[in-house]
Amino acid sequence: MINSRLDEMGILFELSEVKGPVMDRLKWSDFLQTLTDSIYISHYYACCGLGGPDRRKLPHARKGKEMWNERFSGDDYLFGTEPADFVKRHAPRLAPAQSVLSVADGEGRNSVYLAGLGHRVTAMDGSEVGVAKAQRLAAERGVAVDFHIADIATWDWVATAYGAVLGVFIQFAAPHLRAEIFAGMKAALRPGGLLLLHGYTPEQLGHGTGGPKAIENLYTPELLSAAFADFEILHLNAYEAEISEGSGHKGRSALIDLVARKPG
Repeated sequence: MINSRLDEMGILFELSEVKGPVMDRLKWSDFLQTLTDSIYISHYYACCGLGGPDRRKLPHARKGKEMWNERFSGDDYLFGTEPADFVKRHAPRLAPAQSVLSVADGEGRNSVYLAGLGHRVTAMDGSEVGVAKAQRLAAERGVAVDFHIADIATWDWVATAYGAVLGVFIQFAAPHLRAEIFAGMKAALRPGGLLLLHGYTPEQLGHGTGGPKAIENLYTPELLSAAFADFEILHLNAYEAEISEGSGHKGRSALIDLVARKPG
């Protein structure tokens, strides 16, 4: 029995009879160095035939939630109350009363806008502070949105098949989690459904007007073309524009848009 309590990380590992080919492939010391990366933890548990940890309790999940709760804690809306221009431009592609999933919806500006157009919108976000403000915005606009407080890493992507899935500035995800999110977004679409994705390109780092500082989290046309090679790409464009979305996104920005259709 190996009992290793890592109090500073809040994780208790109780791995019994960890031996044989698993430890031959992955040294314990190497494993400890990757504890903060949930995909390695999940793979390790799978190799050992164990159920796996609750990913919602992992350090990166707690840190991310706390960070967004703090950022959304002001009286104003961090990214404003109006939808991203990308959403306005491509909303006409949606069929009337379309079922839409808005991923990492934040304070609700995009989900509330789509609900105001008559769409049936489900929105999820990990920040209860953000979701509370989104609910308030929906009430002020007189629209109904099915809001959920949920960790994107544990969201049940296949519970419902949607006609469209939307992701706007969801680049908090490192490459391994991004791959899981993209796979989930694909799975959440019914055949013929639309995937709409909007974010920053690496050139955004030179502008400093919003978005993550980690270049590996940013999108390029090549990255998105490869990630959605199994979809029909209807629109893919990298460009620069002046945006003004609350205090969080303001100024010259390097942006990228993707609209793709699931086969079937």
